[in-house]
Amino acid sequence: MKQKSTKYIVQAAVIAALYAVMTILQNTLIPGSASMAVQFRVSEVLTILALYTPAAIPGLAIGCVIANISSLSTLGPYDLIFGSLASLIAAVCMYALRNVRFATLPVLAALMPAIANGIIVGFEIEFFFVEGGFHFADFLLQGGLVALGEVAVLIVLGLPLSKLIEKQQLDKKIFAMN
Repeated sequence: MKQKSTKYIVQAAVIAALYAVMTILQNTLIPGSASMAVQFRVSEVLTILALYTPAAIPGLAIGCVIANISSLSTLGPYDLIFGSLASLIAAVCMYALRNVRFATLPVLAALMPAIANGIIVGFEIEFFFVEGGFHFADFLLQGGLVALGEVAVLIVLGLPLSKLIEKQQLDKKIFAMN
């Protein structure tokens, strides 16, 4: 049992570190590309790891918290709370849907970050950052833009990554908990 716990903690820590570093580096090199309404947060490709290990759930959530701490000066505490919550919900849903496949691809699971972030971060943007009160049509626009960025990352990068992981049997070599 101790070995399983240690492996779980190490996997979660590595995923958290990778997510945080990738996000912060991207925002440093291309300001706003990983933290604005229309974003292509490359680190979101790591959400695919929730298909293979439950350790990805806390890893992604903690990584998002760390990454969002770096943007507190511009976004305040809102993204720290809402963005991190969206990442946690998306990872839980992805893990729950890990065995649902369409033509061997985890398409439904890969859509979970787009749905969670689209709704939660879309609400966050419309409620906290757009002046003039909450407007449902604008919420749909903001949420749609966030979801679009998520879909792009997960379709363009995430699904091919999942195929590579499975083809090379890395899911069994790296993520197996035995």
